Amino acid sequence: MATTMSISRTRELPSVKVQALATLAAIVGAVAIPQIFHVVGAICGMGTGLGEAFLPMHLPIILVGLLAGPYAGAIAGAFGPLVSFALSGMPGLAMLPFMVIELAAYGLIAGLLRTANMPTIAKVLLVQVGGRVVRAAAILFAVGVLGNTTVAVATIWMSVLAGLPGLILQWGLIPLIMFWVEHRAAKE
Repeated sequence: MATTMSISRTRELPSVKVQALATLAAIVGAVAIPQIFHVVGAICGMGTGLGEAFLPMHLPIILVGLLAGPYAGAIAGAFGPLVSFALSGMPGLAMLPFMVIELAAYGLIAGLLRTANMPTIAKVLLVQVGGRVVRAAAILFAVGVLGNTTVAVATIWMSVLAGLPGLILQWGLIPLIMFWVEHRAAKE
């Protein structure tokens, strides 16, 4: 039972139609879930801090990559923050390009690891590290090469520390969801 919970057995990509629907669902999730966190944060007096801590936009992006592959993951990761910004103004304009790059990397890496024969938690850890490295590289490029003054290099480490509860949430929630999906698929 424990092996089934931790090892992904899905090998073939779903149909293009399923990938497209999964991409759309992930984009909707990447817009809606953060809004729930922001509303709760506003009620609790935390403002956007709750969303920054729990990284709710990351969950549907990593999941769609693991379930529907690299194309669905990368597209949802790139468009999720853009649609969210268009509808809600969040993430803020200064962070929007970095969120697009980071989440597209999350989705792409998750999709590439989809068929890897390793525990789901290991996939999640690799996705998190890969996405944060890509984000750090983008910030360093923007500051060092392009002379961007709206974002500081210190943002790299601060975002990791602020998002630690979200990273931990992903370690627990994503393997459970993957287990549930794979268990249901095995029954069919």
